[in-house]
Amino acid sequence: MKAEEFDERFDRGEDVTGDLDLSGIRRPNAEQRRVNVDFPAWMIESLDREAKRLGVTRQSVIKVWIADRLENQGHRAA
Repeated sequence: MKAEEFDERFDRGEDVTGDLDLSGIRRPNAEQRRVNVDFPAWMIESLDREAKRLGVTRQSVIKVWIADRLENQGHRAA
């Protein structure tokens, strides 16, 4: 299939996953560990407003913001 046809199908909202070769896909830094963090109520409310504005989860906002801060501080994943 040509890229143009693939793009058109994708843009129409069709499921194109069957046309993808996912056999070699890997997630970098896939190891995850769970942490619990207590936040004050006002922070949770602010995080929830930002998550709603962006259309993502609270956890996504937290992860992106922390990753951004660490990268800006020169801390990179090994």
